[in-house]
Amino acid sequence: MSVGRLRVLIAPDSFKGSLSSVDVARALAEGWALARPGDELVLAPLADGGEGTLAAIAESGGWEWRECPAHDPLGRPLTARWLRSTDGTRAAVELAEASGLSRLPRDEPRNPIEATTEGTGEILRAVLDAGVRHVMIGIGGSATTDGGAGLLRGLGARFGGNSGGGPVSFVDLSGLDPRLAQIELRVACDVTNPLLGSEGAAAVYGPQKGAWPEDVAALDAWLTRYADLLEAASGVRARHRAGAGAAGGAGFALMCLTPRLRSFDLIPGVALVMQETGFDEHLANADLVVTGEGQVDAQTAFGKTALGVARRAAASNVPCLAVGGSVTSEGAAVMVAEGAVAVPVLDRPMTLVEAMSDVSALVASAGARLARIVEIGGAVAARSTRS
Repeated sequence: MSVGRLRVLIAPDSFKGSLSSVDVARALAEGWALARPGDELVLAPLADGGEGTLAAIAESGGWEWRECPAHDPLGRPLTARWLRSTDGTRAAVELAEASGLSRLPRDEPRNPIEATTEGTGEILRAVLDAGVRHVMIGIGGSATTDGGAGLLRGLGARFGGNSGGGPVSFVDLSGLDPRLAQIELRVACDVTNPLLGSEGAAAVYGPQKGAWPEDVAALDAWLTRYADLLEAASGVRARHRAGAGAAGGAGFALMCLTPRLRSFDLIPGVALVMQETGFDEHLANADLVVTGEGQVDAQTAFGKTALGVARRAAASNVPCLAVGGSVTSEGAAVMVAEGAVAVPVLDRPMTLVEAMSDVSALVASAGARLARIVEIGGAVAARSTRS
């Protein structure tokens, strides 16, 4: 006996390094449709505020791409993209678009001392020029540890000294764009680190951006002096706040803008992307949710996308299935605790190179496999009811 027509919400994160969340959602839908062509499939790809956030939001509809000139982390010119809602009232910005590690070629030596977020400030200036006043910004994936000094410079602030490259002698915020006073800013951030010290921006994330131990020490010393001056200039004490260390301290800089903004909110990345993509509205009409991410493991318990989706689904009494490039026993247990089931994408032994080269087909196959499981489960339930 076949399960009746289902409305299936497909809401995965990216498989980092291989497929964007948009591509994962499409592959899952392709496979599911082969096994159960009568179901209605609603694609709502998600992201955590890092690279891929704009693509996930754009996929939800009601947005248009905009372009502006900006600079990469090392000051080279580029054309950056951002999103404006079709009614012109909202904007979505991704720090990684101009200031991300992905902007630096893999074979290029990292320069963590000089890398700057100025390009992100230039994008925000373009948003202001476009007349948009409701802005969300995802700050994951940065290549920088400049405390957001470049971002503030892009908005009109002045500094004595270089961003991380030498002692900072003064911070002058008098030239900040006055239009900031009209901005309602929401920041997508999953990082809870403070700005300074052993758990701070330089110590924890600097090595990922190419910082050697001596660089980490120099960056932390620079950030300490910078924090003294920026806090004095802004009147905001923010260095110890959770999230101040996000994006190499860009979280700290944005917090220090609070008195100059109409409003400011720091929100977990997945939750903010869910807001922007209408996830809850889709969930309210769904019979089943399918989510996923590159790895469903012990780290899933610390707020990764699959867990966030599973919790929302459980609260709405909607069954949830998840796929992962890999699924560890710890990750599976985390999902089971939320009433969800996670299955691996891999359907046979293979090397990582083999899996990466065929990942789209593997995800589609996993989608078909999940659909068949649902079909069998429905048949078993129907047989149990008859008996």
